[in-house]
Amino acid sequence: QVQLVESGGGSVQAGGSLRLSCAASGYTISSYRMMGWFRQAPGKEREGVAAIWPGGGMTYYADSAKGRFTISQDNTKNTLYLQMNSLKVEDTAMYYCAADFTGGHWTRVGGYKYWGQGTQVTVSS
Repeated sequence: QVQLVESGGGSVQAGGSLRLSCAASGYTISSYRMMGWFRQAPGKEREGVAAIWPGGGMTYYADSAKGRFTISQDNTKNTLYLQMNSLKVEDTAMYYCAADFTGGHWTRVGGYKYWGQGTQVTVSS
């Protein structure tokens, strides 16, 4: 069965950087229609951060992530990445990897077939 495992989260001061990884097994990342990163803070709904089309160069970012975050893939390692720079306190959330987008706007949670368990990112001032 398909499994997505996130890693790379942790505690960092505002202005710092983190790189999140999503290792996929049971399927190849290059065959997914689209993959994305979402985040969810306590008491809030899960929201899209960034997405990427496998085998293509198309990327999508939430306004809050533009200029600071970069989504990428390494097909040889079957891994999705999210490089996060200039982190802010408001970036604090559980970050989830999602795969195999099936329809709708890229930020639609219900549009993704597979999900990881999440990795916590905490940014302090």
